[in-house]
Amino acid sequence: MTRPFEGIRIIDATHVLAGPFAAYQLGLLGADVIKVENPTDPDQSRGNGPDWELNRKGMGTQYLTQNAGKRCITLDLKQEAAREVFLSLIDGADVLVENFRPGAFEALGLGYETLSARNPRLIYCSISAFGQQGPRGQQTAYDHVIQATSGMMACTGTPEANPIKLGAPAIDYATGTMGAFALSAALFQRERTGRGQRIDLAMLDVAMMMMASHVTAHSRTGKPARPRGNDHEY
Repeated sequence: MTRPFEGIRIIDATHVLAGPFAAYQLGLLGADVIKVENPTDPDQSRGNGPDWELNRKGMGTQYLTQNAGKRCITLDLKQEAAREVFLSLIDGADVLVENFRPGAFEALGLGYETLSARNPRLIYCSISAFGQQGPRGQQTAYDHVIQATSGMMACTGTPEANPIKLGAPAIDYATGTMGAFALSAALFQRERTGRGQRIDLAMLDVAMMMMASHVTAHSRTGKPARPRGNDHEY
């Protein structure tokens, strides 16, 4: 049986977890995913996991979890020749996913306006901690920082232990899943319009979505949304 995204090419210029997981989901559904890494500073997750032999080979389990099945190329995008190769990849791509600090790709001449002019059908997805704009747009963060910022950690634990991080990187994976959903919707819309679009996906937005019932309760009553962590009657 043909998988739904066969024939779709994704350029995956992401690292660690949320971004790679978004591209990985579409890869599982048939997309051709080409991962772009810096030759001297590859994806940090390559050396992470409990199997030290795999870590030494740069194929740690934390890397394989969301990068299996991808093709890889190394490009130092600060070099003009490497950017030319990257642009040639973009010319034949359907999707670009990047999760660098907001503004970094624009500074390299690889922003949405530039790439969309070359390839109007391109769907350009930027994943960041706090979004591309706003007072915290330039700040970076990992899963546990967003858990704290969103208040999710304050909804976990006990009064004695205080806020506690979730054991799994739930926001990273939820952001990757939401990214795959957004990309799927954008690809479907492109079938109708013939044009791509920009997706601005913030981890904090996803965290607030995961706390939707708390946010709704607070918006309605004005009372603190904290449900007393693990002391809650539920």
